[in-house]
This record gives sequence, structure tokens and C-alpha cells, in this order.
Amino acid sequence: MLRLNDQRITKEGVVIIKAQAHRSQEKNKQEALQRLQEMVESIAVLPLVRRATKPTRSSQKKRIEEKVSRGRIKSMRGKILD
Repeated sequence: MLRLNDQRITKEGVVIIKAQAHRSQEKNKQEALQRLQEMVESIAVLPLVRRATKPTRSSQKKRIEEKVSRGRIKSMRGKILD
């Protein structure tokens, strides 16, 4: 939890959760504890490692063809030379 760049965690490692939604102190305590539990559970789940993949040959070909066609369209925008 200390590695999180969260504004609710102080430099000393104290977690500060403020709850003022309810009129009773007991309900606010329950809400704060629930938020703390959600924070801990979100840290416990490890993010999936993203593996880089190569684009398919057909997608590479489509990309190049699109670039060529856009270049032809843009080349027609220039001045006409006699």
C-alpha cells in the first residue's frame, strides 16, 4: 500500500479515510471501513502482464495501402504546373 501514489496515504504510512455522508458516527465508520477494505482488495489483485504482439501481415499491408492512397489525395491538392 505504501507504494501507491495515493493522496490518502501520508509519508509516515498512515491511511486517512474521511466519511461524512451519514448523520450517525456508526454509519460513517462502517462506510470508511468498507472503503479501506475496497482499497486493500484492489491492491491484492495483480494486473495482467501485457505482451507485445506483431501486427498481422494483412493489417500491415492495409496500413501501407491506406497511407499511399492518402498521399495520392494530398498530392492532388498542390498547384497545377504547366
